[in-house]
Amino acid sequence: MITGTEFADKVQDTIRRHGMLAGGETVLVGVSGGADSVALLHTLLALQQRLGLILHVLHVNHGLRPEADSEAVFVEGLGRRWNVPVTVEQVHVVALPGESVEAWARRQRYAAFAQWAQALGASRVALGHTADDQAETVLMRLLEGAGPRGLAGIPPVRGAFIRPLIEIRRREILALLLRAGLTWVEDPSNRDPKFLRNRIRHDLLPFLAASYNPEIVLALCRAGALARGLVRDQEHVAAAELERLAEAEDGGLALSRARLRALPGGIAEEVLRRALHRLGERRPLRAWAVRALQRSVEAPSPGSIKVGRVWLEISGDRLRLSPGTTESLAHAMLPVPGSLVLPVAGLRLEARGLDRLESYTPPSDPWTVAFDRDQLPQAWSVRGRRAGDRFHPFGAPGAKRLKAFLIDAKIPRWRRDRLPLLLAGDEIAWVVGYRRGALAPITAATRRILEVRAIPLGGGAGPE
Repeated sequence: MITGTEFADKVQDTIRRHGMLAGGETVLVGVSGGADSVALLHTLLALQQRLGLILHVLHVNHGLRPEADSEAVFVEGLGRRWNVPVTVEQVHVVALPGESVEAWARRQRYAAFAQWAQALGASRVALGHTADDQAETVLMRLLEGAGPRGLAGIPPVRGAFIRPLIEIRRREILALLLRAGLTWVEDPSNRDPKFLRNRIRHDLLPFLAASYNPEIVLALCRAGALARGLVRDQEHVAAAELERLAEAEDGGLALSRARLRALPGGIAEEVLRRALHRLGERRPLRAWAVRALQRSVEAPSPGSIKVGRVWLEISGDRLRLSPGTTESLAHAMLPVPGSLVLPVAGLRLEARGLDRLESYTPPSDPWTVAFDRDQLPQAWSVRGRRAGDRFHPFGAPGAKRLKAFLIDAKIPRWRRDRLPLLLAGDEIAWVVGYRRGALAPITAATRRILEVRAIPLGGGAGPE
């Protein structure tokens, strides 16, 4: 039978193997009062001097069961007996629409861990997941039809969160506690058969162990480790592909769908996962979101979907991810002479009047336009596009639908609502940065000139 010292050595090996602790850290330990978390705290205390750790306990009281308050009192008692500071965080039920109480509790719990880790200066948060928890998770994901990422199970390390007991069997933990004369509290909900995990724990895994493989837990843990290795390889390749394929565009990232489709299976999806993460969406993706990523690469028609906080928009071959919706450009008057700031477009328009000079040459760059001022109405304004807009491009035989012009110019859908249109009266005189209209060209007879420049607010080059 494994001794307390051997148990601590085994946990230390897990810590070293997965790079959980370098030594000298402040560690926030999540303690529910159950057997696993009591064993975790007991073992970290045994390793405290070896690793130079500073420990602080956090107990999250969800208040969902009659026993909740007594469990908090139990954990506070542990802290006093073992001389470890304990914080009890009381949280309240605020489940989102369609969210289960269990999902709510987990979300609140991890939020509390992150909050208190920051407040205490803890670089690591230790949780009491075991090898049995890992096996249950892998089997549950298998039953749900998960792919490699789901079958990877519980990561030993994810950001600040570490799981030092992830290679320890639950039976070893119970033996350690009994031998050390330690008590713990039992959560009665852990035996409620309405939860899939409980049915797997108490019915399916014992059946598989008795009928097929006595070491089914270890076999499932090995399968999870192999899946994690595959996911790590995918992530490594996808990180390089994201750097190669992604272009910064309008506050987001844009990629070619044809190039994504040319990637090996599963890599395109992983590229998009990493793009989402870069733009601030770090929560695990649900099955519908994974399918949405896959469709965004293959979808034949334009459209947009929202995954968490990030919008995915499709326009032709281009797929753009952005951390917010596209804001339309409001209608505003342009003073002549004067300037108008357009924050949504990231531009400032400057208008000035000139007397015709012999040396004046009409501008050729797309960010400056000149008109015969005497051929223009007095009212100038700027707005975004509207349904039914028509535009007569300079040099074209006649007017066409603005929508058709934007499509022909290959202007992505997400840029169109932010694209400034300079209007002389009611007529579109300039699709800013792309094409001037046929209105009031400079000729030999021109005596007065109106010149309008578009200047990026950031001081760099204008949009493509």
